[in-house]
Amino acid sequence: MARMQLDTLERGELAAEGGKCDALYNLGLMYSTGNGVEVDLVTAHKWFNLAAMQGSLPARTCRAELTVEMTPAQIAEAQRQAREWLTTQ
Repeated sequence: MARMQLDTLERGELAAEGGKCDALYNLGLMYSTGNGVEVDLVTAHKWFNLAAMQGSLPARTCRAELTVEMTPAQIAEAQRQAREWLTTQ
């Protein structure tokens, strides 16, 4: 029987589908630092925003730090993506 191996990103996304706060935060960290993925501040903000909505104080801090480096349009896009993600869960 073949074994399916998931990389770190896929595992994180699967865990995030359940709305697990730590998984959401970890995805934000991955995208904000480029750990295993290309740096994407919009996507990082989205994941930090979702984790912050579940009560993660570190995610709130990271989200606030990212906004200094982002344009208002990028922040709006990240918020739109977070709302969209919530509607699919």
